[in-house]
Amino acid sequence: MAAISLRKVEETAPALVGAYRSAGVSLRKHGLDGLRAAVYLVLDYSGSMRPYYQDGSVQALADRVLGLSAHLDDDGRVPVVFFSTDIDAVTDLPLAGHEGSVERIVAGLGHMGKTSYHLAMDAVIDHYLDSGATDPALVVFQTDGGPINRLAAERYLCKSAKLPLFWQFIGFGDPHSKQFDFLRKLDELPVPGRRIVDNAGFFHAGEDPRRVPDTELYDRLVAEFPSWLSAARAAGIVRSS
Repeated sequence: MAAISLRKVEETAPALVGAYRSAGVSLRKHGLDGLRAAVYLVLDYSGSMRPYYQDGSVQALADRVLGLSAHLDDDGRVPVVFFSTDIDAVTDLPLAGHEGSVERIVAGLGHMGKTSYHLAMDAVIDHYLDSGATDPALVVFQTDGGPINRLAAERYLCKSAKLPLFWQFIGFGDPHSKQFDFLRKLDELPVPGRRIVDNAGFFHAGEDPRRVPDTELYDRLVAEFPSWLSAARAAGIVRSS
């Protein structure tokens, strides 16, 4: 059973009903129906991301992540981290009043800088630990390029493998760009040589992410989550239900 019912979504966020239904199909397909998990969203606010904020791509992703979160978490909110050279904002995206929420937050932010993955990862880790949560967490981490400090990003990913956090990276932009070589490397870091479990996935959403159908997006967001859950439970990172 979903954490938030279809009726509640219809009442509070009717525009997300289609996304919510599609998310449910993907979760059932991957054996995740009824799972309880925190969902985080990390958004790249670097200068090259400007077109994706302007054309609604970032808001569209945020809306679809809310649709997914409604199945996994009952609080009707998704913690979101905006990052560039530094952390630009740590706030929540609400199910009720989700329309234009990204635009409202971004209106209060400053200069769009560079890309510090490790600071964004640190902000998520701190939020998760401070929340006192015991459920596993799916972190949707959106970016359109590689980090300015690759070593730090790699170190944070490996260290966080001991925590119940799975990092699902999603790339906006040209899928053939070398900008994403580092994310491919992160996805393939050896286990157990560098990290206790494989705690990351990566896929491209292309140059117009809004065109990726809900069904495809959700399948790719949760495809690697079940295998991580199994490994994390076996390693004692996630408590067995």
